Amino acid sequence: MITAIEKNLQKGIKLLQTVSNDDYTNSSIPPYYSTIGCHIRHILDIFSCVFNGLESKTIDFTKRERNEMVESCISEGLRYFDDIITELKQLTKEDLKTEVLLVDNLGLGNVTSKTTLKAVLMQVQSHTTHHYASIGYLIYQLGIELPDSDFGFNPTTPKKVIN
Repeated sequence: MITAIEKNLQKGIKLLQTVSNDDYTNSSIPPYYSTIGCHIRHILDIFSCVFNGLESKTIDFTKRERNEMVESCISEGLRYFDDIITELKQLTKEDLKTEVLLVDNLGLGNVTSKTTLKAVLMQVQSHTTHHYASIGYLIYQLGIELPDSDFGFNPTTPKKVIN
């Protein structure tokens, strides 16, 4: 599981190693005018929430770092990826069984649920892929080639065969 998550994060690193800082911060694409950088920052903030909550066993997705430097500077994004992967690699199979409280705001205030670290990381992995798909739309509009043919695709998504 950890290997699969790391492999997915490596796709983000590969993307950052191929785009320019101008493309990384380009906010000209409708309808949301978001940037590659803001999606990268958001993805990694969610992982950071996981690691910041391990000691207390309360993972709070509403307490994100929101480091704007990560949004505007590729080198900061790459550093953040490295930090997250370092934390991820320290987890053991036993750690994944840890019961935690997960806190998030679903639109009407915070909701707390008892779960496991493994389940949270599964959710975070899916969340990452979802945001990679949004980034995929942005890079397509910017005329940039996808870093991988499966970038932003869930592993269970059927592949279309084009003849």
